[in-house]
Amino acid sequence: MRQGDPLFEFFRRFGGVPDEGEAPQQSLGSGFIISNDGYILTNAHVIDQTDVVTVKLTDKRQFKAKVIGADVYTDVALIKIDAKDLPAVKIGNPASVEAGEWVAAIGAPFGFENSVTVGVVSAKGRLLPNGSYVPFIQTDVAVNPGNSGGPLFSTSGEVIGINSQIYSQTGGYMGISFAIPIDIAMDISKQLRESGKITRGRIGVQLQELTQDIASSLGLKDVQGALVAAVQRGGPADKAGVKPGDVVVEYNGQPVQMTADLARLVGSTKPGTTVVAKVLREGKQVEVRIVPDALTR
Repeated sequence: MRQGDPLFEFFRRFGGVPDEGEAPQQSLGSGFIISNDGYILTNAHVIDQTDVVTVKLTDKRQFKAKVIGADVYTDVALIKIDAKDLPAVKIGNPASVEAGEWVAAIGAPFGFENSVTVGVVSAKGRLLPNGSYVPFIQTDVAVNPGNSGGPLFSTSGEVIGINSQIYSQTGGYMGISFAIPIDIAMDISKQLRESGKITRGRIGVQLQELTQDIASSLGLKDVQGALVAAVQRGGPADKAGVKPGDVVVEYNGQPVQMTADLARLVGSTKPGTTVVAKVLREGKQVEVRIVPDALTR
C-alpha cells in the first residue's frame, strides 16, 4: 500500500503502515527451555525469515538467540541462548495421554505474556492436509497468534506437545487446535543439535487411510494398517516388491495402526538402513525388506 491510496491514511493512523519506506518484519511466538544450558524449542514458522531472534524469559531477562536449525516439514525449530542454570521443562510421553484428558497451553497470545489456557485432548494422530504426516494432538485449548511454539502440558506438569496451529474459518480460534507430539519434536531437536539439519527416510509410496469399507473389500478383519495407494516406480518400496493395495501392518518391528504411524516410522529411519516390513496382501501376511533413501524437500 502506497501513499495516495484511499486506505493509506486509515492504516497509518492505526499503526498498520509506515509513513515511508519498509518497516522491519516482526514475528511473535512462544517457546520453552528443554535444557539448563539454554536450548529452546519453538515452531519453525515463528523464526522463519527473521534476522534476529530475541528471547524474553519470565524473569524479564532478554537474550539474542542463535538458530541451531529448523525443520519446515514438522514445523520444529531449535534455538540457543547464552545462559546457564535455567529451569527446564519436564518432557512427557504423548502416547500415555488419552482423548478427554485435561491439558494446558502456555504462551503469549496477542502479546499477553505467560497466558495459560486449558482444555481437553480431542483426538490423537490427527493428519492435516499439508503433507507433513505429523500425527498431531488435537485439543480444544484456546490457541491464538503468539501461542505458536509454546508448550502443551499434561495434568502431571509434563510437556506433551508444541502448540503449532489452529483450524479456523475466521482467522481466530474456533475450538480446534493442534500440537506437535513432543517425542517427535525432541527427535528433531536432537538431529538439529548434532548436525544442524534433518535426515529423513522415504520409501516412495502414496498412502491412504484405511476405512471399514476398504478393509472389507480387501477381506481384512481389522481396520488397522496403512494402505498403499500407489508405488513410485524404481523407488525403495518398488524394489522391495511392495504393491498398490498392500496394507502395511508392521515396520521395523513397530506396529502400524494408521497412516501417520508408517509415515513417522519411515521418516525416522536412517537412509540406507535395511528394515523389515509386514504387509497384508490378498489375505496373507508377507514380509518385505526395504532400504529407504533420503527425503529431500
